[in-house]
Amino acid sequence: MEFAPAKINLTLHVTGRRADGYHLLDSLVVFADIGDYVGATNSDILSLAVEGPEGAGLAKEKDNLVLRAARLLKSGQSVALTLQKNLPTASGIGGGSADAAATLRLLARHWARPLPKSSDVLQLGADVPVCLSSTTARMQGIGEVLTAVPKLPDMALLLINPRQSVATPDIFKALENSHNTAMDDVPDCSSLDEFCRWLAHQRNDLQAPAIAVQPVISRVLEAISQNGALLSRMSGSGATCFGVFSDAATATKAAAKIADAHPTWWVKSARILV
Repeated sequence: MEFAPAKINLTLHVTGRRADGYHLLDSLVVFADIGDYVGATNSDILSLAVEGPEGAGLAKEKDNLVLRAARLLKSGQSVALTLQKNLPTASGIGGGSADAAATLRLLARHWARPLPKSSDVLQLGADVPVCLSSTTARMQGIGEVLTAVPKLPDMALLLINPRQSVATPDIFKALENSHNTAMDDVPDCSSLDEFCRWLAHQRNDLQAPAIAVQPVISRVLEAISQNGALLSRMSGSGATCFGVFSDAATATKAAAKIADAHPTWWVKSARILV
């Protein structure tokens, strides 16, 4: 089984828009130690079985990113794929993109084939290139420009999705300004407090339009802030929000308290993969 870790945009600046309509982004992307899993066995036909607690969210999809990723390798062979779906769908933490990237890694090994060209990977989605490496990076352009950043200080995360899916095109449509300032360079921080001070001066430019589309996001951010987070923000185009915590025990305690108060929300504590 190949792990497909959740992707979190600690920042997401929208810095422009190309003539073809694609938005230009500047984002600090990290990955969590929770996610989905993709498995494969030899088969005469390409197929996909979706399992897991969040599998129902993909029940109506006939051709999702996992199958498209498998076809992208053009091996001439077929496999029966299994997707263990643990992350909410359409939630801003790159579930589909992470699954596609995990499929590429898994099948490239399985078939002893090279990974596709970056330009081909990008066709699967803006987040797929960064998910392919699943390591902390600065993501720019339309997702194709990836740059290493200084090692981040150790931190714990709290991830919350209010079970309200948001369509990325709707959020970009609600964005009033597509030409915002770029993210500041990521500093080499000696402490989490120093990093959070830097992070507080960065943004997610999609957060305000997402709240306009799904006001419950503001309630999620408030719940995180009221339970000991050093910083709270929305990831991606939403609706999942994250909180940065100094240690796992505090994040786990906050997760339990919020889950008890909001039993319909998806609430998970996590750590950043390094």
